[in-house]
Amino acid sequence: MKNARDAKPDTLLSHAGRTPQANFGIINPPVYHASTVLFPTLEALEASDRNPFEIINYGRVGTPTSHAFEEAVAAVEGGYRAVTAASGLAAIATALSAFTKAGDHVLMTDSAYGPTRRFCNDVLTRYGVEVEYYDPLVGAGISALIRPNTSVVYLESPGSLTFEVQDVPAIAEAAKAAGTTVLLDNTWATPLYFKPFEHGVDVSIHAATKYIVGHADAMLGLMVCSEDAWPTVKKTAVRFGTCAGPDDLYLGLRGLRTMGVRLKRHQETSLALADWLAARPEVTRVLHPARPGDAGHALWKRDFTGACGLFAAEFKAVPKPALAAMLDGLELFGMGYSWGGFESLILPVHPTSIRTATTWKAEGPLIRFHAGLEDADDLIRDLDCGFTRLNAAL
Repeated sequence: MKNARDAKPDTLLSHAGRTPQANFGIINPPVYHASTVLFPTLEALEASDRNPFEIINYGRVGTPTSHAFEEAVAAVEGGYRAVTAASGLAAIATALSAFTKAGDHVLMTDSAYGPTRRFCNDVLTRYGVEVEYYDPLVGAGISALIRPNTSVVYLESPGSLTFEVQDVPAIAEAAKAAGTTVLLDNTWATPLYFKPFEHGVDVSIHAATKYIVGHADAMLGLMVCSEDAWPTVKKTAVRFGTCAGPDDLYLGLRGLRTMGVRLKRHQETSLALADWLAARPEVTRVLHPARPGDAGHALWKRDFTGACGLFAAEFKAVPKPALAAMLDGLELFGMGYSWGGFESLILPVHPTSIRTATTWKAEGPLIRFHAGLEDADDLIRDLDCGFTRLNAAL
């Protein structure tokens, strides 16, 4: 796309990563199911060996389908180039592996996604990397934790269970001063609502499974990189055999085109639900950074341009059968571990069991909500009936 730097985000969502003139005028790029790539001459074959990461020389390394998706997302987020993976966790594992080696020290936010912690604890440590968890609210104080062998500072903002908003610019500045690579899980904000490369991040990681795909029907991971970080990430992905399936890439590219309008609805509905829940007597507090009064609201307002549909509410202490009576009878909220699709979800989560650097304290259960694209009033009625069942079971 010409003049991409001058285009607004919603325009980039519609136009980046597609070249109809190269595909017989067809708007969407085709899905390339490819393993073998043939070369017409020995010279062309040898050129691909000299520069294997830039030239399509094998389906696993890249195809026009993956290149179109990567180009589009990098343009929207403001990165140099992107690398795709088969899932969000595959992207996380690849990015962490790209910048660590035996003897290194990694600083990992204590609010990190559970599978991220398990990869660190079960894999990185086995290969001689020391992982230290830090308070997500440490801010510029991270400098006191950085050692000479600290290779990565990893952030997730907001945390996907407890929604702490990190001071990304302050943490990134301290890390950069020490020559440390900054990785950020930016899945919650998406490439639209937080611009990591304007705040010192080297690699922005996404579970594109969530809002980019948007329809709960594909697994896809993504690493958007700065110019300095891209070669290391790409080489690591190729060495690991990290790649995404062509059909999932197509679904990601299709979902990207409508992400802007979907996110506006997700945000609007999530705030309506959060406000309604905050007024309920059964709820102790609501964790939603976009709500005034939330502990992370000031940082969210400073650094973010929007919010998604994911938030949480702490309930007052209730017996498990009463909570089950509420959750089991819901008609519009499904119980599932993912989020970001068109459907609303509800899930009890347990941050206490995975925290090590900080202590999670709550009076009762923490319930995570994903506000889908249904009508907000219908969702509220469903929850209202659920609270009636909960109270009847006490």
